[in-house]
Order: sequence, then C-alpha cells, then structure tokens
Amino acid sequence: MDNTTFDAKPVINGSVHTSLRHDSAHKHVTGSAEYIDDMPEPAGTLHAALGMADRAHADILSLDLSAVKAAPGVVAVITASDIPGVNDVSSNGSHDEPLLATDKVEFHGQPIFVVIGQTRDAARRAARLAKIEYRDLPHWTDIKGAQANGAPLVITPMTLKRGEPETEMQKAPLRLQGQMEIGGQEHFYLESQIALAIPGEDEDVTIWSSTQHPTEVQHMVAHVLACANHAVTVNTRRMGGGFGGKETQGAHFACLAALAAKKLNRAVKFRPDRDEDMAVTGKRHDFRVDYELGFDEEGRIHAVDATFAARCGFSSDLSGPVTDRALFHADSSYFYPHVHLTSQPLKTHTCSNTAFRGFGGPQGMLGGERFIEEIAYAVGKDPLDIRKLNFYGQPGSGRTLTPYHQEVEDNILLQLVEELEASSDYRARRQAIIDYNENSPVIRKGIALTPVKFGISFTMTAFNQAGALVHVYSDGSIHLNHGGTEMGQGLYTKVAQVVADAFNVDIERVKITATTTGKVPNTSATAASSGSDLNGMAAYDAARQIKERLVEFACGKWQVEAKDVEFLPNRVRIGSETISFDALVKAAYFGRVQLSAAGFYKTPKIHWDRAAGRGRPFYYFAYGAACSEVSIDTLTGEYLMDRTDILHDVGKSLNPVIDIGQIEGAFVQGMGWLTTEELWWDAKGRLRTHAPSTYKIPLASDRPKIFNVKLADWSENREPTIGRSKAVGEPPFMLGISVLEALSMAVASIADYTVCPKLDAPATPERVLMAVERMKAM
Repeated sequence: MDNTTFDAKPVINGSVHTSLRHDSAHKHVTGSAEYIDDMPEPAGTLHAALGMADRAHADILSLDLSAVKAAPGVVAVITASDIPGVNDVSSNGSHDEPLLATDKVEFHGQPIFVVIGQTRDAARRAARLAKIEYRDLPHWTDIKGAQANGAPLVITPMTLKRGEPETEMQKAPLRLQGQMEIGGQEHFYLESQIALAIPGEDEDVTIWSSTQHPTEVQHMVAHVLACANHAVTVNTRRMGGGFGGKETQGAHFACLAALAAKKLNRAVKFRPDRDEDMAVTGKRHDFRVDYELGFDEEGRIHAVDATFAARCGFSSDLSGPVTDRALFHADSSYFYPHVHLTSQPLKTHTCSNTAFRGFGGPQGMLGGERFIEEIAYAVGKDPLDIRKLNFYGQPGSGRTLTPYHQEVEDNILLQLVEELEASSDYRARRQAIIDYNENSPVIRKGIALTPVKFGISFTMTAFNQAGALVHVYSDGSIHLNHGGTEMGQGLYTKVAQVVADAFNVDIERVKITATTTGKVPNTSATAASSGSDLNGMAAYDAARQIKERLVEFACGKWQVEAKDVEFLPNRVRIGSETISFDALVKAAYFGRVQLSAAGFYKTPKIHWDRAAGRGRPFYYFAYGAACSEVSIDTLTGEYLMDRTDILHDVGKSLNPVIDIGQIEGAFVQGMGWLTTEELWWDAKGRLRTHAPSTYKIPLASDRPKIFNVKLADWSENREPTIGRSKAVGEPPFMLGISVLEALSMAVASIADYTVCPKLDAPATPERVLMAVERMKAM
C-alpha cells in the first residue's frame, strides 16, 4: 500500500485533502465543548491553591502555616515534606526544578506550599495567611543583569560552526557589529492550567490534565508519588489553547493535585487564577543577539558571528533545546558561507521559561532578518533584494549547506517569494509608499516582504515517534485513539480524516476519543509542529493493518485475488460483487478476524550530534512568505496594520480550511509578540504584566484591514509524509516578522532610509516613538 499519498477516488465525506470543519467547532461557539472545569465533579471534590513566595531570591528562614491550617474551609496544607517520592518536576532529568520550594526560593511567586480546601475560594484566601521569614539574596531578572552578575548557565551551550568565520570576517570588504533585544511572550491560553485528580485503589490515580504531553505528566506524577507509571492514567480530551505553555508546565498542577488526592483519598481539582498562572508558569524566552557581519558592496554575506543569550529563568526546563533551535534558525532563509553561532542560556530569578510556538526558532529567525536589514541599509538597497541575493540555492549550487551541516534539498524559497512579490504588487506599492512618505509629515508608511524556512522534527531524535489505536466494531463504526492532543489546532479532525480515507468511509463513522496514556503509551508531546506528521502516520499504519486483514479475509471467503478487492465509498467490491463496508466487517467478525490494531511510526533519516554541531535534525523544511504594510503616527508612535498578503507552504494540505485558520492565527500571534506583548518585571522581581489589564495581546480589531492568505497549492512534500502534507502549527508564526520589518521602514523614512532604525522587539508604540526621535536627531 502507498502510505505517502492518496489516489483520486469517488469523494467521501471527510476525505483527506478536503476542507472539513473542526470536529468541535460547533461546540466551541455554542459553549457545549467540555473542558476539565466543565466536567461534573466527583462527590466530595476538594480544591487546591498555591502558597507562593513573595521574594525573587531568598533563603527561607522559617515557615509558619498555623493560620493557614486554621482558616475556614481548609482541609489540609501540603509542603515538600509530604512528597513520598522525588520533589522534582524537571522535564530533562536535571533535578533543578522542585515541585515545592524547601529552604530557598528563586523567583517571585515560586510555590512553597499548597492549600486544600472545601472550595477554591477558601483555599485561595487561606494561602495568603502564611508567615514566612526570608533572608534576601542578590537577584537579577534580565539578560543584562545575568551577564553583569556572572550568572551560571542552566545547561551546556551549543556552538555551530562551518567554514572559517574568523579569517573570512577579516577579509570581508564591509563589516558591521550590532545588538538586538528580543522580548518574551506570555502564552495567554484561554483555558488556564488545570488538573483534576481522582484517587483509585492501591497506588492508582486518574488525572484529567490540560496538557500537551500526557505521558510526561504520567511520568512526573509517578516520580512524585513514588509509584510505577502503570498506576497513573492521564486523560486529555481538549485544551483551551496551549501554544507550548502546556508541554511541561501542566505537570506541576497535575502532580500537586495527585499528591493531595492520594493523601486525602478524595478527588482534588487545581485551577489557578489567571494572575497566578501568569506569575508561576514559563514564557517565551527573551534573547539578546550580539553579532558581527562581513559582506560585500552588493550585499552578499561573507561571514556571520553571533551569540544568542537567553533569559531562561531559574531552572533549565526546555531551555537547552529552545536555545539550540534558535541557533538552527539563525540562518533564517540565507546561506552563510562562513559562520560561527553560539548560545548562552542564562539563569535568571524569574519563572522558568519554556516552550512556545516556534520553540526558539522565531528568535533565531528574527536575528537573521536583522542581519539582512542591517546590510540592506548599509549598502542602500531594498531589503527584499538583499534577501533574494542571499537565499539558499538549489542542489549543486554550492549554497545549500546550513550552519549545522544539513543540506537544504527541498528549497522553494525563490519561487514562493517571487509569486508573492507579484501577487501583492510589492514593487509598485513600495514605490508608492516612498512617494507618500515624502509628502506626509506625520503619518509614515512602511512595507516589507519576509520569508520563512522552518525545520520540522523534534531535535531530540527519540521524540520523533508516535502510536495509535484503531478499533473497527462489528457494525462498521470506527474508534480512533492516538498520542496527539487537541488544543484547537484541528489535529483530531485531520487524523480522523486519514483513517476515514484509509477505509474510504464517511468521517461520521470515526469516533474521536480523548488522548489517554491507558490506550497509547510512551507518547511524545504534541509540539514541534509534528502532530499530524507523527500521529497521522501511526493511525494510517493501524488502519492499514486492519484493511489488509479484511482484504485477506475477503480473498479467502469469496475466492478472489487481492487485486479484485477494492474499497469504494462506504462499500467494498469483491470480484463481481459489491457489498457494504458494514457487511464485510460483520462477516469478518464472524470469521474471527482481528479488527483492532496498534499503529506505530518513527520519522526516518534524522540524526543529530549536539556536541559536534552536525547532523540532520530536520526531516524537511516548511516555507512561507508575508508582505505587510503599516502606518505609524510619528507624534505618538501608534500604528495600524493596513494590509498583509501571505503565501504559505503546507505541502499537499490534509485540510485546507483548517490550515488557513492556523496560518491566520499564527500570523496574528507572531505580530502580537513583536508589537504589543511586553513582559515587565519590577525592581523586586515581581512580574507586573500578569493580567489582561497590563498584558496586551492583539484583538480582532488589530488584524490587518486587508488580510489575504493563500496556500501554495502547487507544493508537495518531497518526503513521504502523510498525504505529502507539511506541518502548519509553528512555521506561519514567523510570518509576523514582516510587520516589524515594515514598522522599521516607516521609522527609517524619517532619516530618508539612510540609517537602520534597529527596532528592538516588541516594537511597542513607545519604542516606535523613541526610534522616530532617534531618526530625527540623525
């Protein structure tokens, strides 16, 4: 069977490569989609609340919880001494992230104890009554402070090197040095972190968790409770958003709920307040990029040397692979003949930063685009021309090797960018904007067209595997379960389409069920944009096994060859006879044919040696391009998004309407990261942007007034992925870089485009205004 693409066939409802609504879309808009907080609570359910530190870095001298225990409605107070297993929830085995602090706190808001109450309100009120005596220690919350204080690294840094960057930098006709500050980002999922733990007999506990990684929650709970993994069952039907913030962070709340549930033998729900969620959980990593560039008068890059320093927080969490991926994408879409890149994952006294859509890739790519922008202003050319000049080449060009020594074999950058350049009328609009700016003293406009090249795969090779379980019941209905989780991105729908298409039946036959560690074990996180690639292929493998058994049964019962058995829409042709799919399944059941299968898939070809900085970490690349136009008010720094045109590569789309929705949402979220979303800690180490009142995500009204999104429908993945599709979760996030670049052009117009404005991110109205004032002083 061909597991790489799907042949043309009579249409069924919900086949792959067709637009189908999200399976829960109607439930989302009517409020009938059941999230964990909507589930009926077991009788006697208790509620948990955090007792958090109010110091950024301090020794705990004494902890008096008597008032907490005596508060109305309090059932129990749990501290680290109540943990039967390991007081650690570090996702990478580094043992640097205690579930509850003991003798020291390392960020403001770090959990020290947990209150279990009859009601959530009672628990939260009691948690504020603790009397804690501290001895303050020096603290720093940003990269500058970390470097000034000689902060340790949370994990061994990585270096990528190719060619002779030291000598070639000296030989380059032109050179420049610079620095860029790149801000972090709050996930701001609509559903906060939440877990419901229900104790069972012996060591058993069942947990409903809003997590992207049920298996990791299972492992962490088992470690904390000192039990085997098989005693812990984790279920996830859907999340109200994740964006990476529920890859590792959900384990904290699940562990605490499970700990309390087993201690008290009652169900325990843990749902932190939004302010607490934002204070405790990790964000996108802030970066500071220091760089030196060597190039010629045409703008062609000769050498790049850059250091990517990151604010990682108090523990390592996922900072190692995040900063690694930043380096993997520091080339953006460009060939660097000679290059040296290094990471600096710094410890800070803030919550431990974690995964966020793009996983370090956006920060690395933004650095690469700044390199291009600096060169463009230095040589006086349109940045798009410098981009195209430095694009990776085609095989045989000598310009295909990345800094990590992987060949770019599937390059469609130039075709994609030139198509968007023409369809968006970029050249004419840019000239019209230049003409407009000459006669507009207050409102200035800018336009930019930027590319995306994003590597697809977990850089930890072992994570690139998936399992699925498919049952075909005797009435012809189908039960589907797999290791991927649904956070609104449409993964469940896509995988169900794969199974329906494999059997050539309507998708209504396929029952989508909650992800659970009790059915598919040892799963990877739904992350790295790999959900459909991995789980779609695993589900296809399971369906293939059952289908082959049905064909073998039909051949024996009807005395035909395998080539004479054809699965038609909702029916099967066997020789000269055609019967319903239901009839074949029922006959197979009576023929004692196994109608259940566990499917499995592992991504081929990939390998990576981190110490050497060499390998093939990515199975393939996804590409895209965006052209954005903005207007800024030079008196206030405020701006508007006038228009965005996007052309994006998803290979042969499994579900075009869902993919377009992902692209639109990713662009707006990326735009928010680079414009309005600013994280700010005060001098005491307190996060002050901890609620919608102080942290500004984009609204629907902030989207571009003209918003054109198109799939590159001519693209097809050259690798044998499911249906020849490509990942869509993370790559379009970086399309938002076009907005920052357009704002930069608008600011540069103040100095007649002679100086690179060097806008840091996020480019808030205040930063835009300050940049305008700098340009006026030139």
